[in-house]
Amino acid sequence: MMMKTINYFLFIGAVSLAVACGPGANNSESDATDSLEMSDHQMSDNQMGNMAVENEMTEMSATALLSAASGSNVTGTATFTQEADGKVRLELTVENLTAGEHAIHLHENGDCSAADATSAGGHWNPSGDDHGKRGENDYHAGDIDNLTVGEDGKGNLEMVVEGWSIGDGQDSDILNKAIIIHADADDFTSQPSGAAGSRVACGVIQEAG
Repeated sequence: MMMKTINYFLFIGAVSLAVACGPGANNSESDATDSLEMSDHQMSDNQMGNMAVENEMTEMSATALLSAASGSNVTGTATFTQEADGKVRLELTVENLTAGEHAIHLHENGDCSAADATSAGGHWNPSGDDHGKRGENDYHAGDIDNLTVGEDGKGNLEMVVEGWSIGDGQDSDILNKAIIIHADADDFTSQPSGAAGSRVACGVIQEAG
């Protein structure tokens, strides 16, 4: 009788062990493998998402078509491109402008409707700083530089600007501002606009299509 009882319990234990090591255990291992594979896929998706955001940032661009103001015949184009480091590259080309140096600024209103471009308002200056030379002491967000024009009436300017953005709605956003070319050079000292004279060209900065 004792031997039968022992054999019975050994049988029950063997059955229990088989159940524990059977399909249920294999399913657990399979579930763990599936979880790892899902994590790999999620990481790949996250990496792809980050790359998409970086690409979108570097591809953000805007343009402004410059038209004549104050009786001039100036024409030109300004292109703004957001770079990978967050800075904005400005490339400006103009024609039919008098030889010499001419101040360039961004103004607060994207409105070039007035004949003298005064509809563009004053310098874009969200921080309320004094006018000056970019990178030296105080300066407006819209302060840029002087453009040198040759005897043929053509001029080009290229620079990379820190502190601007394109289309993010922040105080640094240049969209819907106006780029203005003045008749004279900026002395980077006189307030509020560097004694740069009349506005001879104006263009509204709009997101590139």
